[in-house]
Amino acid sequence: MHRPLALCLAALATALPAPGSAAAQQSFRGEYTVSFLGLPIARAAFQSRYDGATYRIDGSVASAGLAQIFDDTRGTIVASGRLARSGLQPRTFRADYTSGKKASLVDIRFAYGTVASTRVVPPPKKRGKDWVALDTGDLKSALDPIAATVVRAQSLDEVCGRTVAMYDGEMRADLKLIFVRKDKISVEGYEGPTVTCRMGFEPVSGYRQGKRALDYLKKRSRIMVTFAPLGQTGVYAPIHATVGTEIGTITVRARRFETTN
Repeated sequence: MHRPLALCLAALATALPAPGSAAAQQSFRGEYTVSFLGLPIARAAFQSRYDGATYRIDGSVASAGLAQIFDDTRGTIVASGRLARSGLQPRTFRADYTSGKKASLVDIRFAYGTVASTRVVPPPKKRGKDWVALDTGDLKSALDPIAATVVRAQSLDEVCGRTVAMYDGEMRADLKLIFVRKDKISVEGYEGPTVTCRMGFEPVSGYRQGKRALDYLKKRSRIMVTFAPLGQTGVYAPIHATVGTEIGTITVRARRFETTN
C-alpha cells in the first residue's frame, strides 16, 4: 500500500479524545477494523492518555485476514503534543512498521507551530522532474496524520466546513471537510449522535505529478468520515470512514470506542 495512504488510513482509525479544562489524567481506548470489499485486511488499537494540557497516543496496526498472505505489515504509532484552544499542537510523531522483512520509520518533530525536522527510513529515492517539492511555507501550521484527524468544535454543526493541513513525513495535503449529514451510531462503549463529512483530498507538495493513486483520490474518490463527540470535551474523533480507491472501497470501522478510567 502507498505509504502516505497507509498512514492516512491509520490516522482515520484513531479515537483521539482530549480533555476540556480538566487537569486530571484521562485515558481512552479505540479498537478498529479495516476492510476492503467487506473482507478484513487490518486491525488497529490505540490507547490515548491526557494529563492537563498534554496528550500522548500509542497505537498498533497489523494486517489481518487474507492481507497477511500478500503483505504481512505490522507497525506502531506514537504521537504527543499540547492541547490549545485552537486545537492540537503536535510535538512528536513516529511510525515504525515492517512489511515482510523490510523495516521503515517516519519521525516528525514540531516546534512553534511548524515542522522542525523529518526523518524517513529508508530515505526517499532521488526525485525526478515530475516531483512537486516541499516549500518551507507548506509546513507552517501543518499537523501530523494523527492530529489531523481530530476536530475541536462547539457543536456537531461546526465539525465540518474546515480545511486541515496534513503532513505525513513526505507529502503535504489539504483535507477539506464538507458537511453531509447528522445521524446516530452505536458501537461498544459509545451510543449517540454523529456527524458525517465528505473529505476532499488535495495534494499540495511532496508528491509525484501524474501518480494514478493520488489523482484518483483527488478527482474521483469519495472519502466519507463520521465523527462522534467525546463526552463534554468539545472534541470530535473519527468513528467510521470509507475511502474509495481505483480497485474498491476501504472501510475503517470502530469496534470499541470507550473511556478506560
